[in-house]
Amino acid sequence: MCGRFSLTTALDALLPRLQGPLPDGLEEHYAPRPQVRPGEPLLLQRQEHGSLAVGLALWGLVPEWSKDPLGRSRPINARCETVAEKPFFRGPWRHRRALIPADGFYEWQNRTDPATGKAWKQPWLFRRRDGAPFWLGGLWDRWCGPDGGELESCVVLTTAPNDLLRRVHDRMPVVIPDGLEQAWLEATDGPGLRALEPLMGPWDPAAWEAVKLERMP
Repeated sequence: MCGRFSLTTALDALLPRLQGPLPDGLEEHYAPRPQVRPGEPLLLQRQEHGSLAVGLALWGLVPEWSKDPLGRSRPINARCETVAEKPFFRGPWRHRRALIPADGFYEWQNRTDPATGKAWKQPWLFRRRDGAPFWLGGLWDRWCGPDGGELESCVVLTTAPNDLLRRVHDRMPVVIPDGLEQAWLEATDGPGLRALEPLMGPWDPAAWEAVKLERMP
């Protein structure tokens, strides 16, 4: 799974990647974050009604049909293999895919101290060798309350690990290659959705590195 990622890129370096109107106040209040956690607002690129826009959505999906937006079931990840079938994700997969900017993500490796037999988790940071930001593949949805209030939320898609990740974890986030943003965000169905499936497979790790951490930043 992907339960933490980083977005430490300065906004002026990130803006060339973002298309469409920005959320109100983003330029004044944007701050780089070494750790982005579930339940926090995420910056995302999306397309709605044919127009590109940048939004903010809480990490932990509340589907539009939910009766209780504060309920326990708020997944932060969706497995790409079943996203077209699960009721939680079917609608967003068809109509509300998102690109989530990041410049690193974390996974934890299960370890055992040979001297004591005590189990612990070793944090690892995965990032591009050149430090450039990249797109995590995600889904978003909008819940509307009876009083007219709205809640926008999202999940990060995960896939099978590549050779870089496999020794640490059995899942990793989907990364959408630069240049395929429009194809990923375009509202489509049937054959168009099936054409997106190759984008969600294990990605080439050649330009990436894994950094073992003693503690989280």
